[in-house]
Amino acid sequence: MSERGVRFCLVVLCLMALALPVAAQEKLEIFGYYEPQYLGTYVNRDYYQLFTNKLRVDLRYALSEHITFAANFDFITYHGKTQWNVLEFLSSDIVDRVPEPARPLYVIPFENEIFLDNAFLKLSFSGFDLTAGKQQISLGTGYVWNPTDVFNTKDVLDPTYEQPGHNAVRVDVPAGSRATVTALYTPEARWEESGKLIELKSGFGRFDFTIDLIESYWVFHDYTRFDPEAQNFVALPGKRRLLGGSAVGELLGLGIWAEFAYNWMEQTDDFYELVVGGDYTFDSQTYIMAEYYRNTLGKSDYREYDLNDWMRFFTAEQKAVSQDQFYAFLQHPVTDLLNLGVQNVLSLSDGSMALAPTALYSLSDNVELFAYLSFSIGSEGKAYGANNGHGGLLRLRVYF
Repeated sequence: MSERGVRFCLVVLCLMALALPVAAQEKLEIFGYYEPQYLGTYVNRDYYQLFTNKLRVDLRYALSEHITFAANFDFITYHGKTQWNVLEFLSSDIVDRVPEPARPLYVIPFENEIFLDNAFLKLSFSGFDLTAGKQQISLGTGYVWNPTDVFNTKDVLDPTYEQPGHNAVRVDVPAGSRATVTALYTPEARWEESGKLIELKSGFGRFDFTIDLIESYWVFHDYTRFDPEAQNFVALPGKRRLLGGSAVGELLGLGIWAEFAYNWMEQTDDFYELVVGGDYTFDSQTYIMAEYYRNTLGKSDYREYDLNDWMRFFTAEQKAVSQDQFYAFLQHPVTDLLNLGVQNVLSLSDGSMALAPTALYSLSDNVELFAYLSFSIGSEGKAYGANNGHGGLLRLRVYF
C-alpha cells in the first residue's frame, strides 16, 4: 500500500482512541513495536539484500471482567531485492528440467502490506471461554517443528518469531483441575473445506499432554504444471485428517517434550511427523537444547528431491524436504545484556547442515537487537547444500 494509505490507517487509529470517552480510554491499551530488518544472502556468486520496515500496533480493550477485545495491525514495507526466484537456490539438475520460458513463474514476490493480523472478542463465562475472530492458534510442544500444527510453519533459524492470525471460533471448556477441552472451527466457503479441531489437554505429575483430532482442507500444488486460467500452478486440494498429541514436562531437571501426528490425505500419500526434544540450563546459565524431527512426507535420499519438494517447502505446503532432521541450540549470557549462541540444523537424511551463530543484545528495556549468520554446509542438491547460499539477518525492535 502507498505511504498515503499508511498515514490514513494511522490517523484512523488515533481518531478511534480520541473518540472514546475518558473512562473507556483508561481501559484501552495501545502498544506495539517498530522493527527494521536487514537480510543478506550470498548465492551463486551474487549478493542480495532485502530491507524491511515493520510497524505493529496492538489494541486491547477490556470492556469488563468477562469481555475483552484485542486487535493488531501490521504495516510492512520491502526494499532492495523484492523478487526472489526459487530456482536460484536449487541444484542445476532440477533447474535444467525447467524450460527457459517457464522460469519466471518460480518467483516469490515481497510486496508492501497493510493488514489486520488479529482482531477477536473473548467472552469468559463460568463454564467456558469463547473467542471469535482472527486470532493466533499455536499447537504442539515442539520448538522448531510442530506436527500437530496445521496452521503455521516456522522458520528453522527463527522459530520463535510471531505467528500470523487465523479466522476462527474457539471454545475452551474446563473439565477438571488440569483438564481442558478445546473446540475450534475455521470457516471457509463450504463446510467440507472448513477446519475443525478437538483438543483434550490434561496432566499427570510433572507432565502435561494433549490429544488432537483435526480435519482441514489442504491444498498442494503441482509446480511442474501451470494453469493459465487460474494464473497459478495446478492446485491439488483435498481433505486432511490428523490424529496426534503432545507431551511436555520435567525429569531430573531436564525439560523434555514429544509430539506426534499421523495424517490421512486425500490427494497425496498419508504421512506422519514426530518430534522429540529436550533442554537444560546449567548453573552458569548456559542453555542447551536439542530436537529431533521426522517427517515421512520428506525423502531419505537427496537424489530423489524434485521441484515439487522444494517449491512446497518454500511455500509452506510441507515442512521439510528431507525426512530426518536434528536441531541443536547453545546459548550463554556473556553479560546481563548480551546473549551469544549458535544454532545447528542437520539433515540426518543427506548429511548437510546449516550453522548459524546468534546474538541477542538488549540496548534498553524497550530496545533489542537480534542477529545471526547462516552458513550452508553440504554439496549441491542437499537440504542445506551450499547452493542455498550463505547470509545473515539483523533485526532491531523498539517497543512502545
